[in-house]
Amino acid sequence: MGKDKLRRFAEIDAFENVLQLNEGHALKGKWLQNHFKNSNPLVLELACGKGEYAVEMARKFPEKNFIGVDYKGNRIWRGAKTALEEGVTNVAFLRIQIEQIMEYFEPKEVSEIWITFPDPQPQLGRERKRLTSPRFLASYQQLLQPGGFIHLKTDNDDLYNYTLEKIKELNLQLHISTDNLYHSVYADEILSIKTYYEKKYLQNNKNINYLKFSFD
Repeated sequence: MGKDKLRRFAEIDAFENVLQLNEGHALKGKWLQNHFKNSNPLVLELACGKGEYAVEMARKFPEKNFIGVDYKGNRIWRGAKTALEEGVTNVAFLRIQIEQIMEYFEPKEVSEIWITFPDPQPQLGRERKRLTSPRFLASYQQLLQPGGFIHLKTDNDDLYNYTLEKIKELNLQLHISTDNLYHSVYADEILSIKTYYEKKYLQNNKNINYLKFSFD
C-alpha cells in the first residue's frame, strides 16, 4: 500500500464525519439524534466513491442530512476532508460493504437513496452484486420511508436497462427514465451535480442514464 493511502487511512480514523464498522453500528436507528443532532430527513448515497455528490447535495440542501456509503476509505477521504474544511456538517460517511447496509440503519430510517455510478458488475454470474439487483432492492424497500425515492445515475447502458427490467418485473413505480440526461428536460440543479468520473465520461461523449423510482 502506498504512503498516500496509508496517510489517508490514518486521517479518516480521526475524522469526526467518518464512521467505520462498530462506530456505525452504534448509530443504528439514532443517526439523527446522536450524530446529526436534528430531525431533518436522512438521504443515503451508495457507492459514493470520493463523495462529491454527497458533499454537493449537502451544500445545496442544508435542510437535509446526507450519508455517503462506500468501502474504499482512500476515496471517502476526499469527500470527508472537503466537508470538514468547508464546515459542511450535514454530511457524513460510512465505510462499510453495502451488503451490510441493514446492520447500520433501522427500517424506515431513510427518506431517499442515491446510487451514483456504481460498478455495473457486467460479468456473467455477478448479477447479485449489482446495486439494483432484487436482493439489494429488498433492503432498500425496508430502509425507505413511505414515498421515498431511489435515484440511479450511470454511464452504463446495460445497468440502466437491467434496472428498468427489474422495476417492471417487481411492479415498482417508475417516475423518471432517460438514457441521455443532459439532453433531456430533467437535468435540474441536483441532477447536474457531476462526479469526477462523470466528468470523464462526458468528456468522452458518453451518455448519462438516469432513473427515479419508488416502491409505492
